[in-house]
Amino acid sequence: MRVAISTDGDYVSMHFGRCPSFTIVDVENNKVAKKEIIDNPGHQPGFIPQFLHEKGINCIVAGGMGMRATGFFNDLGIQAIVGVSGRIDDVIEKLQKGTLKGAESLCKPGSGKGYGIEKTICDHPNEENHKH
Repeated sequence: MRVAISTDGDYVSMHFGRCPSFTIVDVENNKVAKKEIIDNPGHQPGFIPQFLHEKGINCIVAGGMGMRATGFFNDLGIQAIVGVSGRIDDVIEKLQKGTLKGAESLCKPGSGKGYGIEKTICDHPNEENHKH
């Protein structure tokens, strides 16, 4: 299984599309066969799902993701697991064990709508002026 994790430093990014990078992990037989970090290629509707699909990704893990993005991933046969937070290494460990669980998206609906790449403040209910 090839997994992309939206990454901000050592932690899962709250916004899949606006994360600085993605951690790409190949998990085979409950072990990490390969791990690499790639830069986010840019946030445009539908671009990142297609970009990750071309890299052979089977699953995307993120803190939050809008319904439109989830639809793009579903159309490409990529499982989207949202509502995930914490350290990247902890997420990878759960992936290896098969215990990673998703939850409700950490982005409220519409938080990214209409802002494009210029948006610097997100609308998370528990964050004030969180910069991306």
